[in-house]
Amino acid sequence: MKFHIMTIGLVFLFMMNYCSNTDNFDRKAERIHREMLTLDSHTDTPMDMLRWNADISRNLSGTPWDAKVDIPRMDQGGVDAVFFAAWIGQGSRTPGGNRAANDKVRRTIQAIHNAINENSDKLELALTADDAERIEKTGKHAVYIGIENGYAIGDDLSQIEDFYKMGVRYMTLCHVKNNDICDSSNDTTEHNGLSDFGKKVVREMNRLGMMVDISHVSDQTFYDVLKITEAPVIASHSCARAICDNPRNLTDNMLKALAENGGVVQVNIYTEYVKTPEPNPEREAAEKALDAKYPNYDELTEAEKKPILKEYYAMMKKYPLKLATVSDFVDHIDHIVKLIGIDYVGIGTDFDGGGELADLKDVSQMQNITKELLRRGYSKKDIQKIWSGNFLRVFREVERVGRSYTE
Repeated sequence: MKFHIMTIGLVFLFMMNYCSNTDNFDRKAERIHREMLTLDSHTDTPMDMLRWNADISRNLSGTPWDAKVDIPRMDQGGVDAVFFAAWIGQGSRTPGGNRAANDKVRRTIQAIHNAINENSDKLELALTADDAERIEKTGKHAVYIGIENGYAIGDDLSQIEDFYKMGVRYMTLCHVKNNDICDSSNDTTEHNGLSDFGKKVVREMNRLGMMVDISHVSDQTFYDVLKITEAPVIASHSCARAICDNPRNLTDNMLKALAENGGVVQVNIYTEYVKTPEPNPEREAAEKALDAKYPNYDELTEAEKKPILKEYYAMMKKYPLKLATVSDFVDHIDHIVKLIGIDYVGIGTDFDGGGELADLKDVSQMQNITKELLRRGYSKKDIQKIWSGNFLRVFREVERVGRSYTE
């Protein structure tokens, strides 16, 4: 009897000690996370502002579009700075198609400005690298603007400066299809990398001090950009291909070249880029059926897209994807750090554009990344580099290059 009592007592003490240690670790992680300047370099939230008139002043969890980012959950998740991407899908490369794309991106950027103005007690437009820390000290969230897909400028170089004046500080050169600038990682070879126009685009972005974003570009486009650019580049939301063999991710050689350029890869949480998905033939068949049913989806108006999107959401709910985890995500950071060092990696979630993990469903759970980094032995200094330091270093160098054109 005494033996059993002693055993029970030891188990109880072990459990109490375990719970205490866990609580202490969680409190430490929470404290460190709150002390960090945190920056997410890519979210597609503005798409929902335009499409659904999303009001980010309120908690939007449970919405039909499964919103991931809003101000209450940014507060909860301890996110200080965020890039809102003005995304445009690839449509026809005609004068009419280019005008429509340009108009939609302008309306999306205006929606971002409207959201900032309507929530001026919580948000502030950020235009420089130094703005992130300055705005964070006021208790507000810094909101930067990026453009996802250079299709927004069509074949008109002057549009880059127009967008810069509207607050845009990076542009992703393409999306999942080729455009007039370059070849995409998910399309066939057309320009064999950057087009002649694309080379002018990179130089113009350098001149303005706008970051060149190589997420989504083909491997050859990537190398062409590095040959031309005078400034370091960013991959605003990409992962390591050695960990997940997806053409959207960067190979080890590309990562090494990025480090030589002085750039940064912002690892994203889109499950299919984080971990090779398990076979899901029913979902794949349903996706193909929807694609076949609506072959000209990207050319439709927002009103025409809404019922199609509801079909898509219903399909995803019926055939859910098995999500990767924060641990899987940090495997990419580990690989990149071991390959090229701690100074070239950051975080760009792709929230509201498909980014989601089993234990990182929305922006309120961002502390889970800090917890996993701490578990793996990363120092506070290194975690700060990952959360914003590396990205802001690149941003400042891009600004310096831009200033050099006028000095």
